Amino acid sequence: MAQNAQQDIQARMEQLKDTLNDHAYRYYVLDEPTIDDATYDALYRELVELEQQYPEFLASDSPTQRVGDVLLEGFQKVPHAQAMYSLGNAFNEAEVTEFIQRVQSQVDGPVEFMCECKIDGLAVALTYEEGRFVRGATRGDGQIGEEITANLRTIKSLPLKLREPISSEIRGEAYMPKDVFHRLNELREQDGQAPFANPRNAAAGGLRQLDPKAAAERELNIFLYGAVQTASFQPESQADLFEQLDNLGLRTNPLRRLCRDEAEVISYIQEVAATRQDLPYEIDGVVVKVNNMAQQAELGYTAKAPRWAIAYKFQAEVAETELLEVEWTVGRTGVVTPTAVMEPVLLAGTTVQRASLHNVDLIQALDVRIGDTVRIQKAGDIIPEIISVDLEQRAKEAPALPIPEECPVCASELVRLDDEVALRCINTACPAQQLAQLSHFTSRNAMNIVGIGEKVIQNMLKHNLVENVSDFYYLEQDDFLQLDNTKEKSAQKYYQAIQTSKENSLERLIVGLGIRHVGVRAARLLAQRFETIEAIMEASQADLLEVEGMGAIITQSVQAYFALEETQVLIERLQQAGVNTTYTGPRPAKVSELDNVWSGKTVVLTGTMETYTRSEAKRVLENLGAKVTGSVSKNTDYLVAGEAAGSKLTKAQDLGIKILDEAAFLERLNGGEH
Repeated sequence: MAQNAQQDIQARMEQLKDTLNDHAYRYYVLDEPTIDDATYDALYRELVELEQQYPEFLASDSPTQRVGDVLLEGFQKVPHAQAMYSLGNAFNEAEVTEFIQRVQSQVDGPVEFMCECKIDGLAVALTYEEGRFVRGATRGDGQIGEEITANLRTIKSLPLKLREPISSEIRGEAYMPKDVFHRLNELREQDGQAPFANPRNAAAGGLRQLDPKAAAERELNIFLYGAVQTASFQPESQADLFEQLDNLGLRTNPLRRLCRDEAEVISYIQEVAATRQDLPYEIDGVVVKVNNMAQQAELGYTAKAPRWAIAYKFQAEVAETELLEVEWTVGRTGVVTPTAVMEPVLLAGTTVQRASLHNVDLIQALDVRIGDTVRIQKAGDIIPEIISVDLEQRAKEAPALPIPEECPVCASELVRLDDEVALRCINTACPAQQLAQLSHFTSRNAMNIVGIGEKVIQNMLKHNLVENVSDFYYLEQDDFLQLDNTKEKSAQKYYQAIQTSKENSLERLIVGLGIRHVGVRAARLLAQRFETIEAIMEASQADLLEVEGMGAIITQSVQAYFALEETQVLIERLQQAGVNTTYTGPRPAKVSELDNVWSGKTVVLTGTMETYTRSEAKRVLENLGAKVTGSVSKNTDYLVAGEAAGSKLTKAQDLGIKILDEAAFLERLNGGEH
């Protein structure tokens, strides 16, 4: 090849790499995408093809190199450029005040404090040489950590190349977002795996995977907050440090504040404590640092911690109550799950009566027994969990909790499959599994067959009207008159709801099929990418892996499901009944298409939605010309309120702002009501 042609190809690859990295920064760090998914994907595919043809021009900071194909053999020990100290703790405001007064007494002149959220994740150190990410490590013992470079590269908000060629070791916290934590735990419990105890453990486990693709499936994120001073990087204060990190393209937490005195520090702590449950990530406290780095140097360190910083730790609220019984329920995949039923008790603002015990291993580790006084807290301030038993209050001769050997519904023998901690009923004809599968198919996040819930389905099974999900679409209106206490009007309502569901977009059908590991988000991504059920069924694993967020576990599950003869018969039967198997949902709008209900509107998002994460919903709205803000004001046009909406919902109601629940929001996205 002529030299000029080679130079042109290399220049094009460099241009593509820089363009894609810039868009990744805008999407994952700023949460302000400037191009639609289709455009990004086209640029990405072009770069992949060029790299395959011209591997000699492949750059280490290419976005295609985030997840390697090579399994790690282990983790090498690496020394830190400077010690990564732990922080001294304060457990009440008086101890924070004592810290501030001590600092002020030891330093000449006024002292400012930078206050930051204490992210509940895993401390990491990122080494950049002349602007390129070359190594990442855990904190380890503070002096030496474990190299986890390949796994850190899977974090999409972590830039592989900085905007300036600085050399330094940047410190921060890798974490798992709350929505990812809940989604992965739901999948793990369905599959009989032990759920993650909390987002921190999940993040730490993700970064210690020997397979980088497995690490990528944890969907971790990162905030950066510290750095080692070098010749090319010398911030003068914490505030200056954050500004420079932002300018370099690194992700920092905007929820920070420069405070001038003790009163402002305490005010910040109280504000964060009052709103931390609304954050999309876990925090377990507030870090208070002397802002000026010359003053930091003057104060120095103890053997274990800096004298110029302290961590105020939030206290988890714990309540005691009595365990009354344990219920064992069978899910649609056959997993048998224990649930603790307790005397109602007020905890973190809500009355708690039930808590998942997850599996037999947890029951045995807690040694929990009927009648025990148990201590409970909310994991991540959300999910009730039993953390311990008060053995001193246990009745004498209290028997160990009996573990079932038979399915509580069909009496089939329960088994533990390889590598699973859950008990599982493997009887495919188990009525509980059949009921759960049919109920899942009709549920709001799946085919949304209004009015046909679990009780109606139980009635339908009793009268042998349905066996599998395709049977719904072969029922006539008069068939419903066989159901107990069902008149003509109800029969018409049920029949019409089923007919209406035939028009649903493909992603709802995929959710309804209940494919292992495939939730709402994965179903939508598959439907958007392949557009028809036939294309998904014919897709190779390589094709499936090209879909953003699709890892080996999900793709293997999708392929295995559609390879089953019974699945192929089911799909054919659904299509013959007139069920839509094509994607008809919203796509990112082009600029020329922004004349719509959202164009120019100010929207606030609050709570949790099943269909979109908050960042995904923001991205969709902004592609449609809306302005998405973080707080409600008189200028807000719409508040989109998901589950567990908080103070923003109350304020919107007080101001008379139009409030949309998830269903209304989706209707507008699909071109419905304006």
